[in-house]
Amino acid sequence: MTDHTPQTQPYPADIPGVATPAGPFRALLPVVLASGSPRRREFLHSLGLPFEVYGNGAAEPEPRPSEAPSAYARRAAAAKAASVAATRPGCVVIAADTVVALHGEIMGKPRDRMDAVRMLSRLAGHTHDVVSACCVALPDGSSEIFHAVTRVTMWDVPTTALAAYAATGEPDDKAGAYGIQGVGAFLVESIAGSWSNVVGLPVAELVRLLLHHGCIEPAGE
Repeated sequence: MTDHTPQTQPYPADIPGVATPAGPFRALLPVVLASGSPRRREFLHSLGLPFEVYGNGAAEPEPRPSEAPSAYARRAAAAKAASVAATRPGCVVIAADTVVALHGEIMGKPRDRMDAVRMLSRLAGHTHDVVSACCVALPDGSSEIFHAVTRVTMWDVPTTALAAYAATGEPDDKAGAYGIQGVGAFLVESIAGSWSNVVGLPVAELVRLLLHHGCIEPAGE
């Protein structure tokens, strides 16, 4: 059973005595990341933003029958943001959800290593969609949600190589059973769209929104 008790912690860069890394932006409001994903933490860290990690918010909802991948990802991201925003007044709460879809079918995380090989075998030799939705809850009680879609093509990887990849453990906690930012990069022949979106966060779109709402500003200003 998953424990959904709220868990908050500063990102290592925000611990007293540890400097926030130099980055292109600075935060004008307190930022909370409603995600336990280390990849999403790394993205915010690279922007130079101090933030709090709120790892366990609302449980991810189950997809509805015939629900489009983008609709599901947006609904899940909105639920996570709303859950955390209720406990963090005055903060900018960033929540996201990423799904992999093959011919419109949402593919979740693998149940075990055998399931990972099964999922990867379906993706190999085909083009699939990676959809990442992001919901930003603002201090005034409003929120904005957006999503990005990246088309990912895998080459026809031999089953033996897929099994060897699954054995590394990297696919265990990943939608679609692979990580493009890690060992799984060898699976991918090409992408059309945002690379960061495949990792789990549409960074360009997020920065554009945060700048628009005055949540961050360029560090040189």
